[in-house]
Parts: sequence; C-alpha cells; structure tokens
Amino acid sequence: MATMSCGLGDSAERAGWVINGRGLALSDELRNGQRGERRVCRSFSRSESVGSSVSSWAWLLPAAMLAFVVGCGVGERGHSTPANAVADPSRSGADESVGGSPERPIEVVATVGMVADIVRNVGGDRVRVTQLMGSGVDPHLYRVTRDDVRSIFAADVIFSSGLMLEGNLSDALNRLSRRKPVAAIGEWAWYESPWSREGAVDGSRESAGDEPASEELDPHVWMDVDLWSQGAARVAEVLAEVAPRHRDEFRENAVRYREELLSLHRWGVETLASIPPSRRLLVTSHEAFGHFARAYGLQAMGVQGLATDSEAGLTRINRLVDQIIERDIGAVFVESSVPRKSMDAVIEGAGSRGHAVRIAGELYSDACGPDGTYEGTYAGMMDHNITLIAQALGGSVSPQGYRDRPAGDRGRLEQNEPGRPAQREGEF
Repeated sequence: MATMSCGLGDSAERAGWVINGRGLALSDELRNGQRGERRVCRSFSRSESVGSSVSSWAWLLPAAMLAFVVGCGVGERGHSTPANAVADPSRSGADESVGGSPERPIEVVATVGMVADIVRNVGGDRVRVTQLMGSGVDPHLYRVTRDDVRSIFAADVIFSSGLMLEGNLSDALNRLSRRKPVAAIGEWAWYESPWSREGAVDGSRESAGDEPASEELDPHVWMDVDLWSQGAARVAEVLAEVAPRHRDEFRENAVRYREELLSLHRWGVETLASIPPSRRLLVTSHEAFGHFARAYGLQAMGVQGLATDSEAGLTRINRLVDQIIERDIGAVFVESSVPRKSMDAVIEGAGSRGHAVRIAGELYSDACGPDGTYEGTYAGMMDHNITLIAQALGGSVSPQGYRDRPAGDRGRLEQNEPGRPAQREGEF
C-alpha cells in the first residue's frame, strides 16, 4: 500500500517514519536495523478508531511532530533508548545557572512514575520533573500527546526506563539523544548487573504455554528493588553533567535514597521467604514480575507476555490453570494498568475443573499508585506489592507492611547481602 505524507515532509522520512494504511510505523529499513529486529512502534489499524477520517488519524499528529523534529539526527541502535547517553552541555544548553537557584531548576522529563520518583529523590529541589505517564497508564501501549512533545523539547534532560518499556516512544527518544541528554535508567541498571553479564533474561520467568519462555529482555527492572536502587548512581551522574557544581549534592542524595531502598529490599526478602514453598507461584496479568521472582525467590507466570499488546491464547491459559490446580494455588493477582479480562478466563477455567481461585488484589506493575498517596511513590508501590503477595500466598506480614516496622529497623542495611556481588570501592 502506498504511503501517505500527511504533511510530514522529507524530514519525517529521514527519521524513518512512514504513514501507511495501518498507521504510524517505522520504515522497513530502520525496523530491521533494531537489535534483534524488534518491533519498536505498534501499528494501529483503521478498525481501532471510530468516527471520521480526520478523528481516526488525530492521535498520530503528536507522534508525527516528534518524528519530524528529531528527523535530522540518527541515534545509536544498540539500545532501545541510550542507557549510556552522557549529557553534553553544548547540546543541552546547560550552564552554571541550571539547577543553581529556585528560579532555574533542571527541567526533567521522566516517562513513568518509577523513573520520576528516583529522579525527584536524587535531584531534590534542583529538578522540576514532568512525568509523562501517570497512575494506571500502560507504557507498552502509550500514545504521545501534544503536551508530551512540548515537554520533551523543553527539557534539559530526559529519563526513561528503557529496554523497550516505552514502546513507540523508545525510538524517538533514542534519536533525540543526539540533541540533548537522554538516559534509560532501568536499561543501564540491567546491563551493569551480574545477571546481564551471565547472559540471563531475568532468571525466573516460566513459560505459560507449550512454547519456550520468551528470550526478550524483561524491561520491568524496578521489580527488583536492589537492582533498581543502583540506578540512583546513574541519575546523579547525568544530573551532574547538566549542573556540575551540584555534583556532590546529587551524589549524597543518591547514596541516601539507595540506602532507603536497600532497607525495603531486605525487608521484602525476609517477608516473602515466609511463604510456604508449595505456594511460591505468582500468577499475574502479564509477565511483569520476572525480576521480582528472581530477587525474592518465587516463580512468576503471566497470562499475557512481557508486553500487554500480546494476546493470551488458549494453550497459555490452560497451562496456567494446570499449574494453579497442581500446586493448589488459591489466589491470583490483577494489575492496575492491565484489563482483567484474561485473568477472568483463568479463574473460569480453574472453576470448570472444580478448583476455586480468587483475585487476591491489584498489584502495581507498569505504573505507581495514585498521585499524592504512599503507593504513588516507588517505595510505596513495592511495599504494597510485597505485602499483598505475602498475605495472599500464606506468608507472615503485618497488614501495614513495611511501614509497620520500627524506624530503627528501616535504617541502613549491610553493604553486601548473601548472593549479591560485593561493592567495589567508590561505588554506592
């Protein structure tokens, strides 16, 4: 089918974007250049839109604007977003005034709540964070808005999670890294981890069908609190490139925040260890909990795959039902950012075979909780998840979770845990 220009012009085509009968997509040449020929922009059919031809294409305009502006630069293809992008003051407009006073904080765009939280904690009053995707929003399927485009190009620095979590936004951010600092925190943390160096995918995801488990990298890195906390060092490094005279402040904030998260992680290890061995199967709406399972000694199975645009087939659902019945699992979990339709099919399938299964509650997977709440922070999100999972699978935990521990028990942890690599001198 012939492509349609829709007013994008030559710059959009140089950026690798084409408008065709299925929507906004990468050109074949650029798509095939991505690592593993991974699809980086979902195409939407006309049947997914209702109304006039104008309204059916309206959502494409912000993404087309972004593609148009970044079309003159070609980003690295080694990562979905540049995990190792280093701020270049000559590109970003950074100088000694950035972050130097309340009138001129560092303008930061963060894609998801987990990234925004780590930036706010490390940057403190020196940053003003615009978060693109709020509570309950699925980043795998997110569509860029006009306001997003404005925020992205007004920002001094952009932080994402990476590993293709942000779907069709990932490639645009990769290209934008030629113009301003863009750093993928989750991607950086994963590639710096010993599991990445050993060639692991995530370590604990189990196939839910007859096919082998996916070899795609799991982008849900924040589900391992220890691993995610290491991203604080990267955030401090990037912010210091933008505002060098506040380097020590950012570093100190990163050390403090990492210590707080390590305390939460240690509590999570202890709490989830109380779940009986026969019940250590975590069944969720999609495969977002592989890193969680590896870090906390569980097995995780999702009704859908790593990305929520994948459909749950009958074979996959039947395999989940088999596991639930075989291991006498009585509780499964839905997720705040994923519709529960597929999980209802699993419950119905188990019920038809005489095994009662209940939905134990809603976990936060791809988004934090509501803004302004404890669960709206990264620590609160993970506290909620650990507490709910432990309660539902027969573990021992206070209803108040981590917050119920004495303040002294929430202090600094030992630097090196069993099973974790020792810190090198100078790391934090």
